[in-house]
Amino acid sequence: MNEDMNTEDVTLPELSDARIDEIEGVLFRAIGRERQRDDAARERARRARRGRLWLGAGGAAAVIVIAAVLAPSMPAILGGVSGGSDASTAESAPDVAPADGGDLGGAVDQSEPGTMSGQSASEESGTDREIIATASAAVRVEDADAAATRIGDMATGAGGYVEAMSVGGEGAVPYDEMMDSGMAEDAVMAPSPSSAWITVRVPAAELADVTAALSDVGEVTASQIDRRDVTSEAIDLRARVEALEASVARLTDLVGQAESTADLIAAEDALATRQSDLEAYEQQLKYLDEQVGMSTLTVSLFEPSPVVAADPAGFGDGIAAGWGGLVATLNGIVLALGFLLPWLAVITVAAVVVWGVRRAIRSRRRARADAPTPGGDASVNV
Repeated sequence: MNEDMNTEDVTLPELSDARIDEIEGVLFRAIGRERQRDDAARERARRARRGRLWLGAGGAAAVIVIAAVLAPSMPAILGGVSGGSDASTAESAPDVAPADGGDLGGAVDQSEPGTMSGQSASEESGTDREIIATASAAVRVEDADAAATRIGDMATGAGGYVEAMSVGGEGAVPYDEMMDSGMAEDAVMAPSPSSAWITVRVPAAELADVTAALSDVGEVTASQIDRRDVTSEAIDLRARVEALEASVARLTDLVGQAESTADLIAAEDALATRQSDLEAYEQQLKYLDEQVGMSTLTVSLFEPSPVVAADPAGFGDGIAAGWGGLVATLNGIVLALGFLLPWLAVITVAAVVVWGVRRAIRSRRRARADAPTPGGDASVNV
């Protein structure tokens, strides 16, 4: 009887169906959360791998595209050739005068050298306008040497002289000032077996006649004239010269009237300064008067290019040209890749640093997400 009473009853109470369903729901929810975390981690890893693959493919494609774009210009870049030289020669040409060598944008008054036609003293400030005129032209001739000699004779006959001349050149006309003047490129740089250029100075009143006579030498393909009004400069210089002349005369009198050595030295110093300034202004005025009185005409002469017989290319020539183009393109791509290699190294280092920082940040976030939180999971009470 006592043994039956001391023996403990270890039989567990039977669970109800509702309690069993509750326990199973809690377990299934916990398992689902674990599975969701694992799926999210695998998805992040897959996205990171895809991102790296796309980044690498995009970088390689960008390198190839940049190399292909830079390939044609790599020889110029490595050779130190400025890319702006080609653009400067493609500037638009100025207004072209008639080929018959007629008036170049407005005739020069032949009765008054250095003054514009149609402008009288009453129209402006009561004085004749002082104009510096410079002209240039390109002429196609049969014999460049003979044409240059004839133009020189024309200038001498008009009261001028030959300032500079070059004959016997081959290819393009070797005269840089013609290009600086803005003349058409096809007129100045026309290839020919022989070419020449000549610069003459003629009286301003004869510039229009000498220019018109160029049509007798050959075919005028381009021409240009520039005029600069220097009336105000000339008036200012003349006023300065007159003032300094009066000052020099007064100081000369003071030197003769000096009563002491100190006054004499001061007057002589002032006189020397005034005389120096006077000589400088007189030289400037003389040069300005010469430019107004004598106009400059530069003529580029070139002979017609010989007619080249057509030489049709065949299939073999096409293959050779294609092979040459392929080799040149590959060579340019290799040079471009070499040019970009230092930049790629810097970009790679920067990308590795950014990737390392992002990975550390992701690892820290993942650790915080995986850490258990108080009260996060419901406990199972049996």
